[in-house]
Amino acid sequence: MTFLPILTPWLFWTLSLLLIAAAAYLLVKGRSAARWRYALVVLLVVLAGARPGFAGAPAPVASTDLNVFFVVDMTPSSAAEDFNGAAPRLEGMKADILALANEFAGARFSLISFDSKAKVVLPLTSDATALATLTEILTPSSALVSQGSSISVANKLLAQRLAAARTSHPERPRLVYYLGDGEQTAAASPEPFTATAKLTDGGAVLGYGTTDGGKMRDYTFGSDKPGAYIPDKANDFKPALSVIDEPALQTIAGALKVPYVHRTSTEGLGSALSKAAPTAASTAESPAGMDNGAGRWEIYWLLALAAFGILLWEVGDLTRSWRALQRPAMRGKP
Repeated sequence: MTFLPILTPWLFWTLSLLLIAAAAYLLVKGRSAARWRYALVVLLVVLAGARPGFAGAPAPVASTDLNVFFVVDMTPSSAAEDFNGAAPRLEGMKADILALANEFAGARFSLISFDSKAKVVLPLTSDATALATLTEILTPSSALVSQGSSISVANKLLAQRLAAARTSHPERPRLVYYLGDGEQTAAASPEPFTATAKLTDGGAVLGYGTTDGGKMRDYTFGSDKPGAYIPDKANDFKPALSVIDEPALQTIAGALKVPYVHRTSTEGLGSALSKAAPTAASTAESPAGMDNGAGRWEIYWLLALAAFGILLWEVGDLTRSWRALQRPAMRGKP
């Protein structure tokens, strides 16, 4: 539980101590039901004015206040032709990035791609045109030089960029959209997204591909000149198939505490948005939303309501007492 007083903290707590001291003094001078009610009202009003609350509630945040990070799988499997029928997965990723950018118009965007290594394609910028341009020219990495990739290879770089964004603009929520198929081809196990999760305020993991798998063309010579299908050396050089690994993607989503959405077409992106609403920006120095009150479950109104109820009781008690005093006077009149 945290407190956000309605006045400057030193002034609020000074006045609160004076009010509590006055209530205590009256109780010491003589205890009565009325004075106990007065003391309780003072205590409730002071607590309500302190605005107690708990972190974690969703808070509406303007798009212009958001930092949105796209982490895109550029391994050869992103060329697998099983998105929305027989389109390459990367085409679906590109369409979703552009759709999300349109939904978050005015936000700042960053684009990070990964294959065997991760790199920043676009640093944080409010230039949506730059994002669209760089997204359109994304191309799967070459199968000829691929040495296996990890689905967590972008983890450290992403954590660094998130930390830098938090330092420069701690008030801005940071959304992470991870787009990939979850296929782990590196020998080592994926590393946990622990550090990244602490810096993430929302987003989603978007999965692409099917359980039947898709054949992959080689893009060694560029996006405009896709080559032959990548062969599977262990299967008589027939076209290799890439299969989505949804449990792996769900593990990433669970670590980041964001929803997982399986994308099979460019339609229905609303589910990735409706479940990915950010809480207020989290910082290492203070719990989520403590700077401005957003992202908190406020309970001051319960205390204020209780104080109001006691005051109504007091007004009713005074009214009954006044009427009782009026009755003898009325009887004495001719």
